[in-house]
Amino acid sequence: MTDRTAVITGVGRRAGLGFAVAQELCDQGFHVFLTARDLEAAEPLAAQLRAEGHEATALRLDLSAPTSVREAADDLARRIGQLDVLVNNASAMPDFQTLSALDADMDHVRTHLEVSALGPWALTQALLPLLTSAPAARIVNVSSLSAQQIATGLDLGAPLRSPGYSMAKYMLNALTEVLARALADTSILVNAVDPGNTATHPERGYDETDRTAAESARDIVRAATLGPDGPTGQLFSNGRPLA
Repeated sequence: MTDRTAVITGVGRRAGLGFAVAQELCDQGFHVFLTARDLEAAEPLAAQLRAEGHEATALRLDLSAPTSVREAADDLARRIGQLDVLVNNASAMPDFQTLSALDADMDHVRTHLEVSALGPWALTQALLPLLTSAPAARIVNVSSLSAQQIATGLDLGAPLRSPGYSMAKYMLNALTEVLARALADTSILVNAVDPGNTATHPERGYDETDRTAAESARDIVRAATLGPDGPTGQLFSNGRPLA
């Protein structure tokens, strides 16, 4: 039985990035906890990993519900004594058709903020006792270069595609820096990773330049397994930190 553990949020689809990250971490010997808002979606994925000889457990977690976050944290505390890796992967689907902040559906915006920014913040707080119990825990926030639309002000001279999604990822990047500073006196490293355009939705079709889920997952796992001298508070894209 492995003593290294990892929690991954938003693992409800076999073609999804979260499941690819789970597979990669399993291959590296982690016991992975696959969390999803719909437990019935996560359980078959955990069962598949177990059938392949790995340690995997499905848990229900709705990041938009504070009660669910607390319950998931309490459940994990009963099961494990430490948490080595937290991957905040869950995300809502971007509204690619919205090209201005003035046209944003505020209900969608609230969902993006809850799932991609406030949820990871609350979950990190709730799991902090387990993270600090690990010798050198790693937190990886799955971001997106769409956040750069906000950071660089591109919306001032070009359409702001998916404003709610972009704003939430911008906030997630800021949260990454804030948490890294707050945990600077610990052995915990906190980084964000842009996985790039990844072929995770067959129903939408693929572009020939899209990465496979396995390729993108490797970048995330690399950040999740950094050594003691690794960076913290950084946003990585294509394996390199963005200035």
